[in-house]
Amino acid sequence: MYNRNSSSPHRNLLGVFGESPYIRIVTSHRADIRALVRGIVLFSVAFAFVESSVVLYLRELYYPHGFSFPLSPIEPRHLIVEVCRELATILMLIGAGWIAGTTPWQKTAWFMVSFGLWDIFYYVWLKIILDWPSSMFDWDVLFLVPVPWIGPVLAPVLISIILVTAGWLILRIELSGRRFSAPQIAWWLAGLGTVVILYSFTSDFRATLEFQMPQPYNYWLFASGVAVYAAAMIASFRRKEENAG
Repeated sequence: MYNRNSSSPHRNLLGVFGESPYIRIVTSHRADIRALVRGIVLFSVAFAFVESSVVLYLRELYYPHGFSFPLSPIEPRHLIVEVCRELATILMLIGAGWIAGTTPWQKTAWFMVSFGLWDIFYYVWLKIILDWPSSMFDWDVLFLVPVPWIGPVLAPVLISIILVTAGWLILRIELSGRRFSAPQIAWWLAGLGTVVILYSFTSDFRATLEFQMPQPYNYWLFASGVAVYAAAMIASFRRKEENAG
């Protein structure tokens, strides 16, 4: 009877020459990628806990009866430290991507994945520590530079999911030995989507600075920005799939 295992040329060669160097390289490459993924996930989730623990202390200081809008005044010294801490947070996430990647697009993609995971788990930890937010539509202060960004929790979580998805798709291309490059239309769409979404966060920043109740969030404007982001992703990755085919 024909024995597939015994007559396999690949197995016979392994028996004579030992394991193929190519197999060892591929196996090592995959192990390195898995180690990078584990490291980025671990760093992002742990760093999210650090971020949420700082929020715990700030809310105990300024919102002992629960966080809500309008915002409470904050001491200038604390505000300066908070702004610097936020900038340092972004630099640390950029640093993680810089260390993990070997090409500019890999570094960017790892940053996108790390940032997205960090932001998602930031709210996961807040829910565990403070039982907040009570819903995805609760408002939050998202960022302070150069003006306060405010919006519902749903907005940064959706953006983070987009970042993780786009970052991983870029990494799949880059780590397969190909090179990712976004077409010009994707750059324009991504830039437009960013402007629209940032405007949805900052359009009423004066009310925040004056400790007044902000206007209702413009979900339609945010949805438009997300749709433009989706178009940018389609323009980028559909072409790659066609080229791969």
